[in-house]
Amino acid sequence: MGPTPGVRTVPLPSGEHVPVLGQGTWGWAQDPARRASEKESLLLGLDLGLTLVDTAEMYGQGAAEELLGETLSGRRDEAFLVSKVLPYNASRTETADACERSLKRLRTDRIDLYLLHWRGSVPLEETIAAFEELRQAGKIRHWGVSNFDPADLRDLAEVTGGDAMATNQVLYNLTRRGIEYDLLPGCQGRGVPVMAYSPVEQGRLLSAPALETVAHRRRATPAQVALAWVLRRSDMIAIPRAGRPDHVRENHAALALDLTDDDLTDLDEAFPPARGPVPLEML
Repeated sequence: MGPTPGVRTVPLPSGEHVPVLGQGTWGWAQDPARRASEKESLLLGLDLGLTLVDTAEMYGQGAAEELLGETLSGRRDEAFLVSKVLPYNASRTETADACERSLKRLRTDRIDLYLLHWRGSVPLEETIAAFEELRQAGKIRHWGVSNFDPADLRDLAEVTGGDAMATNQVLYNLTRRGIEYDLLPGCQGRGVPVMAYSPVEQGRLLSAPALETVAHRRRATPAQVALAWVLRRSDMIAIPRAGRPDHVRENHAALALDLTDDDLTDLDEAFPPARGPVPLEML
C-alpha cells in the first residue's frame, strides 16, 4: 500500500507516510444518478496516487461507507481508509460497536485511521481507551480527532494515551484561516499533521476575484490555486471532494502548482490571516 510516485507525502507521528492530497466523500451516495460517477472518481483517484480516502459513519447514515466498500472490492490494500465515529457513539463500549458497523459497511477488516468526529459529552478517557483497544485488536491502525480546538487538544494531551493522536481534521481554506494563529502551531509542535476538510469551501471560494486573478496568471483553475494554497504547508493533508473524474484530475494537477511569493501576497491581501484567537469553525 502507498501513494504512487509523484504524490508528495507527509509522515504521521508513527512514521508512516500518507499522501498530502486525498479524497473526501462527504455528500456521496446521496443521489443514485451520481453513484457511477462517484465510483469512477474514487478508482481514478487511486490510479493517480490519491490513496487516502476519508469518510464517516455520519455521511449518508453509513451510505458513503457502503459505497466505498463496494467500490474498493479487490483494491482495498491500495487505500488508506479514514473513517469517523460520532461523539454519541464514542463511549468505551459503543465505540467498538460503531467500528464493527463501519468495518462491515466498508467490507474490510481494518480502518487505517479512525477519528472522533467532534467532541461530545463522553469523557475523552473512555473514547481513547476504546480506540487503544481497537488498535490492539487490529481493527484500527491509527486514531485521531476531528474538529478539536486548542482547548480540546490540551485536554486530550492530559488523557492517558492521548499522545498517540495521529491527526486533527479541521475546516481550513483561504476563508477559514483562524487555525493558523494557535491550532496549527500547536499541532506542528507535537509533530501531528492537520487534515483540512472543505479546502475550497464547498466551491464557494471559486468565484473570488483574487483567486481568479492568480489562477489566470498561473494558467490554473481557481480550485487548483485554492488547493495549492492549502498544500503550501508541509504538515498539511487536504481531502477535497470530487464526484466526477474531471474534478479528480483537476485536483491532482494542483500538486504540481507551486505558488510564488507574489501569488501568496495577493491571496493574503484578499484573505487576511487571523491576528488573534478565532473560535474553531465547522461546516
